[in-house]
Amino acid sequence: MLTDTSASMAALNNSSASYSSSVSDFYNGKTLFITGCTGFMGKVLLEKLLRSCPGVAKIYLLIRPKKGQEAQERLQQLICSPLFDTIRKERPLDLHKLLPIDGDITQPELSISPNDRAVLERSVNIVFHSAATVKFDEKLKLSVTINVLGTQRLVELCKRMDHLEALIHVSTAYCNCDRYEVKETIYPPPIGPDQVVSLVEALDEDLVDSLTPKLIGNRPNTYTFTKALAECWLKDNKGTLPVVIIRPSIVLSSINEPVKGWVDNWNGPTGIIAAAGKGLFRTMLCDPDKIADIVPVDMVINLMIVSAWRIGSSPTKEISIYNCCSGMRKPIKWKDFVYYCFKYSRKHPVMDVSFYPSGSVTSRRYVHAIRTFLWHWLPAYIIDTVVQISGGKPVLLRIQDKLHKAADCLAYFTTKEWRFDDENVRQLAMVLSESDREEFCFDVAKIDWNNYLENYVLGIRRFIFKEDASTLPMARKQISKLFWTYKIIQVLSIMCMWHFLTLRYAPLRRLWSNALRLLVHLARMLPFI
Repeated sequence: MLTDTSASMAALNNSSASYSSSVSDFYNGKTLFITGCTGFMGKVLLEKLLRSCPGVAKIYLLIRPKKGQEAQERLQQLICSPLFDTIRKERPLDLHKLLPIDGDITQPELSISPNDRAVLERSVNIVFHSAATVKFDEKLKLSVTINVLGTQRLVELCKRMDHLEALIHVSTAYCNCDRYEVKETIYPPPIGPDQVVSLVEALDEDLVDSLTPKLIGNRPNTYTFTKALAECWLKDNKGTLPVVIIRPSIVLSSINEPVKGWVDNWNGPTGIIAAAGKGLFRTMLCDPDKIADIVPVDMVINLMIVSAWRIGSSPTKEISIYNCCSGMRKPIKWKDFVYYCFKYSRKHPVMDVSFYPSGSVTSRRYVHAIRTFLWHWLPAYIIDTVVQISGGKPVLLRIQDKLHKAADCLAYFTTKEWRFDDENVRQLAMVLSESDREEFCFDVAKIDWNNYLENYVLGIRRFIFKEDASTLPMARKQISKLFWTYKIIQVLSIMCMWHFLTLRYAPLRRLWSNALRLLVHLARMLPFI
């Protein structure tokens, strides 16, 4: 039985005049609670709320002490990111609205102290839950602990909040990747969340690992599986909570805000593109004609902020679900994505490139296997051997091993295609005022892929590799030298191969001799023409 969201979406057909305030005004005086604020999406959410909703009263942040750093120290480190440059320059006092809460999503009661829980229960109006493990190859026990149990623990806290107006849960469009067409509704997984939780809590981790393939069924990894479980549990246990589920597809760098191309992690395609820019990755298993459903992080965040406004302004008992995807309205194929990334990796190269950035994708596994050996493993083995003989520390084989594990995790998504219905997202945009549509834009139809992917590559250069724009001229000189080296190697390889073939096959040898004689004859005639 599918969850019917038609009733919850009916209000979206009304005029925007039925809403008493703009999105920004809705947040005036509100107290927020955010999980996952130190993650990629959480940082962008935090910055956008501070910058575009200045009337926010307080933002409590669940932060886990890590590596000897307390929550307050981690918060200070977070707001020193280039992402918060505008806030620090224009409204530095707004940073005092950020209040860290010591806690841990994997622990009972989120490991929040009784005093802090009491503060949250009597003051919070809006909750954004983006804490999750996004590792595709995470062990099922930990993935369930974070993505399912963590959600359950947060919901139990939310049920005790006296003034809660919205709970925004971040899921993924791929939680239902076992079906081609995915509507904005909750599909029941083959095994219930309570059963899975009971299993992983009762069984030894090694036994859970051995059962994982059977438990996740047609889904490719524990991430998509546990996200589906969390949605199913929310449907059955939310009670009267005002819940919204946001399902983004593949989230990449920002398109506009607060900095074009901002990205701060190696997850998903970013690590592969970064390695390709270094010349270390040249082939990938991928269907070039399938759609790459990519969405900029700031558009996802804008949708989250607006969805809280929507359910807070027009409460509904049903779960509102939004598929935040680009494939229906602004599709781009994988071959075009790869083309643009290589193009701009050569136009805006990083320093210390190992090989000239070039390569291709294929959906044929045997072709991919041959290319992988010739372009990845063989050069890495040769170079590491030379480095080791000369007394250095070999690293290329280890790097290639990590890259191939990441590529294998992505292969499921780069060789398949889905149809994500986004009617609820379109209807939500229609009830916004023109100014809110501009300030909180999540219209994927406005994406210019050429421009966006150029800024994405520049963002990898600036924020991942930490390279200043002043190093570009030197990097371009290096890439120019690598280009001519690459071309010379190509010509020499073709000549060697042809020479080998002509030595073995008499017809080819005669053809080669005749071609040479013809070229000599033409050369002699040139002065007389």
